[in-house]
Amino acid sequence: MKEIIVLQHIACEGPGMVAEALKQKSFTIRIIRSDEGQDVPKEIGQAAGLVVMGGPMGVYEEAKYPFLTAEMKLIKNAVKAGKPVLGICLGSQLIAKALGAQVKKGPKKEIGWYPVRLSAAGAADPVMGKAPCEFMALHWHGDIFDLPPGAELLASSDFTAHQAFRVGQNVYGILFHMEITAPMLREWTKNFSDELVAESLNGTPILAEAETHLEALHAVGRAVFGAWALRTEFGLGRAVHLV
Repeated sequence: MKEIIVLQHIACEGPGMVAEALKQKSFTIRIIRSDEGQDVPKEIGQAAGLVVMGGPMGVYEEAKYPFLTAEMKLIKNAVKAGKPVLGICLGSQLIAKALGAQVKKGPKKEIGWYPVRLSAAGAADPVMGKAPCEFMALHWHGDIFDLPPGAELLASSDFTAHQAFRVGQNVYGILFHMEITAPMLREWTKNFSDELVAESLNGTPILAEAETHLEALHAVGRAVFGAWALRTEFGLGRAVHLV
């Protein structure tokens, strides 16, 4: 069976629409709950690819969350081995840092529904190019990243210049959320209510806007994650030399 390793950092931030796309291609999914003390593999081994999900921690909090160090080592191992890697939100930040880019707190948190626009490279990309040139996405992040060396910028938003990138043929970091499902979003607004209050935000409007935007976002997510899963199925990747 074709296996994908999924690193998950909190119960409410599972693979969502990514899992749907992977199952469509008959991948088995091995979820590793880093936050629950499950061991992060040192090497990617025979797995077909690696998916790294989001979470409330920051990549610079390695002293508090030692598993982040292990995850970045695994990411580097997978990239060096030419295996497909997909990171979402925290996952994209971990990829960026593992590949040599700076990750830091942004000037303000970007939480809610805001447009994402593809760059010219994004529109031509075999994965991100499956999305419209502009679409409404869910955002929930406070940290931002520089682009890793050799990365192509694929997407931006008004608040955040670097929303998605690709390194090599099949290593993708996506800061915004296309994997979100309605139950997941309800959990986020509940579990992260203190964060919303601190930002003078309310979960009710975010949930209300989901009724307008979520169905279209699911279509985008299916197209993008489906394209990544298809390329992963055929082993489209190439080892990336890391300095």
